[in-house]
Amino acid sequence: MKAIVVGPDAGELGDALDAEGVEVTRIEDIGTRPALEEAGVVDADVLVLTAGEDATTIPIAKDLNDDLRVVVYAEDDLPDFARRQADLIVDPQLLSADAVAEELTA
Repeated sequence: MKAIVVGPDAGELGDALDAEGVEVTRIEDIGTRPALEEAGVVDADVLVLTAGEDATTIPIAKDLNDDLRVVVYAEDDLPDFARRQADLIVDPQLLSADAVAEELTA
């Protein structure tokens, strides 16, 4: 399984996915089309956003990979357009990174 983590990842979901054996690529800044392409979004299974402000990344990534599963692991709200395209939205205060990683790899 391959995952791309976009954003600061203060909740450490990227590390939890790595511990579950997932190949994790990180994009520290905004997930632009070139950044997503360089990170391998076409072959990725999961896109993780760690900040709601990066919501515009979702339609770009979905345009490049229709089968991509989108997970938002952030405390802040998402705009409606992004909410409809996300497969899973989790507040880090409600569910640990380890629990989310286990669910994604199950």
